[in-house]
Amino acid sequence: MKNLLLAIALLFTTVSMAQAQDKKPPMSPKITAESPDKNIKVVYGQPSKRGRVIFGENGLEKYGKVWRTGANEATEVTFKSDVMFGGKMVKAGTYTLFTIPGEKEWSVLLNSTLGQWGAYDYDKIKGSDVAMVKVPVSMNKTPIEKLTITPANSSIAIAWDNMTVSVPVMKHGS
Repeated sequence: MKNLLLAIALLFTTVSMAQAQDKKPPMSPKITAESPDKNIKVVYGQPSKRGRVIFGENGLEKYGKVWRTGANEATEVTFKSDVMFGGKMVKAGTYTLFTIPGEKEWSVLLNSTLGQWGAYDYDKIKGSDVAMVKVPVSMNKTPIEKLTITPANSSIAIAWDNMTVSVPVMKHGS
C-alpha cells in the first residue's frame, strides 16, 4: 500500500512538472504601448505573420471587412484627455479600435462598447462608433513580422506585413 501511494504521488509530481514546462508564451502576446507624453495608451494582442498572406482577397484580413486590429480581445485605446482623432473630436476615455483595411486606404474606427472578442459582433455595436476616419496606406519595403501599434504624441501608427497606416491625434484645446 505504501509503495502504491508513493507511486501515485510520484506520478502526480511528474505530471504537474511536465505541465509547468509546457507553458509556452502565447502565440499573440498582449502588448501595452503608451505615447511618450502618456496621453495615449493602446492594449492589443500581437499576432505574427508566420509566412501567411495578411491583407487582401487571399489574406487573413480581407479588404473591406471589419478587423479587430490585433488578436484575441479587440484592441483598446485610451485617451487621457480630449483629442482630435483624424480630425474628429473624441472625449477622454477608453475605446475599442477596429479597422477596415483596403488596398489604398483604411477606415479606422473608435467604438465605445468595450470588452469585445474580435470583431464578430461589430454589426450589433456599430451604432456605438464615436469616430471613423479614412487614412492612406503606406507600403513597407520589408514586411513587418509582428503587428505593431505605436502611439506617438501626435499619431497612432498601425503596421503589419507590407502595410502601415497612421491616424493623426492632437490634444484638443492645447
